Amino acid sequence: MEGIITTKNIIIYLIFINIIGFLAMGIDKRKAEKGAWRIPEKTLFLLTILGGGIGTIAGMYIFRHKTKKLEFTIGMPAILILEIIAVIYFKFI
Repeated sequence: MEGIITTKNIIIYLIFINIIGFLAMGIDKRKAEKGAWRIPEKTLFLLTILGGGIGTIAGMYIFRHKTKKLEFTIGMPAILILEIIAVIYFKFI
C-alpha cells in the first residue's frame, strides 16, 4: 500500500492551493472595490507559504491587486523562490 505523501498527491495539493490563492486575490480585490469585509493580508501570505505562491502572484497581477504594496511585490515572489530552493535542496540531498 502506498503512503499518503506521493508525487501525485503533492501535485494535486499544489494545484488546489494555487487555485485557492488565485481566487483569494480575486475575491479580495472585488471586496476592496465594494468596500466590504476583506481577506486579511496574513491569510494571503499564509496561502503563499503553504505552496500557493504561483496562484497568489498570478492573481495579484491579473486582478491588479496589492501590486503597489512592497511587501507583496517583493515578499510573495521571495517566499516562492525560497520554497523552490528548499525543494531542490531537499530533493538532491
